[in-house]
Amino acid sequence: MKAMILAAGKGTRVRPITYTIPKPLIPILQKPVMEFLLELLRQHGFDRVMVNVSHLANEIESYFRDGQRFGVHIGYSFEGRIVDGQLMGEALGSAGGLRKIQDFNPFFDDTFIVLCGDALIDLDLTAAVKWHKEKGAIATIVTKDVPKDQVPSYGVVVTDESDRIQAFQEKPTVEEALSTKINTGIYIFEPEIMDYIPRGQEYDIGGDLFPKLVEMNAPFYAVSMDFEWVDIGKVPDYWHAIRGVLTGEIKNVSIPGTEVAPGIYTGLNVAVNWDKVEVQGPVYIGGMTRIEDGAKIIGPAMIGPNCWVCSDATVDNSVIFEYSRLGHGVRLVDKLVFGRYCVDKSGASIDLQAAALDWLITDTRQSPLQSDPPERGVIDELRSTG
Repeated sequence: MKAMILAAGKGTRVRPITYTIPKPLIPILQKPVMEFLLELLRQHGFDRVMVNVSHLANEIESYFRDGQRFGVHIGYSFEGRIVDGQLMGEALGSAGGLRKIQDFNPFFDDTFIVLCGDALIDLDLTAAVKWHKEKGAIATIVTKDVPKDQVPSYGVVVTDESDRIQAFQEKPTVEEALSTKINTGIYIFEPEIMDYIPRGQEYDIGGDLFPKLVEMNAPFYAVSMDFEWVDIGKVPDYWHAIRGVLTGEIKNVSIPGTEVAPGIYTGLNVAVNWDKVEVQGPVYIGGMTRIEDGAKIIGPAMIGPNCWVCSDATVDNSVIFEYSRLGHGVRLVDKLVFGRYCVDKSGASIDLQAAALDWLITDTRQSPLQSDPPERGVIDELRSTG
């Protein structure tokens, strides 16, 4: 069976991570989110997968290649052009991407699934497709019920008593919301859906195609299912996803490495004297990371591979990406460190280089700084502005 993963977006809401990492490659404890999607598709018999790519397309294609090592076949549809020898992404919109593939050579010739490449899901795709076919739908949205106070964070789907879609509301207030069913970005289509998508123009599934289906009274339905769905469309979502995996709230993602003590997991060859550091789980520490004596790590926290946490530094409820060196006495609370950026859990970030604070958090591949521990005021400045 056939499927499509939407992977062409720039991921502006997940910056600074997506400056150098496309959204489908954002790691959930060292494993890209799109890899989880491929595993789910394979489990339910979807073994031929098209992926539209644009922003940082080479990164996605180089990692997944033809899909052979993931047990599926993958093809790529690039959206953009070459300017001065460089790939310039120009996404066509999610529906425009579908149309481009179909116009190249008819690929979608039976019921197919479309997934957004930036969510962790644990869904019975087989049951969803069966429901779709029994309804005789041309398109089905898989929805999920959420508490009413969470509705303002999502796109809401309004249906009648037969589950036929009547309208959409984009992030309505609690008082305005006509439903608690939210759009999860999981869609089931028949090939005839292409008749509703114009050729050669940017066209979006949610913003353009779906309102058109409602307007034309097409057989368009929503199936509400109870399943695990973790959206990582924004930095705070990602921060919560990592936290959820470490605390066990997210069940379908296992913590990698070896459990060296209750709730403390490490990759290969971590350099640490456990008797001289304070570690409170749940914590994951990547391989080839050095933790100096006197450091403190308070979970839930993730420290990526090839990092270096200096003496008297504290990592508290934070996520540290690979090759990060935290200087002496640096205190990170509720932070995400990615390269030269320090981001708090609300998504507000500070460019350490621009703020002349990059000597506090450096790249481990550089020569270690030969300086005295920083003044406490500077450390507090990072804590308050980061």
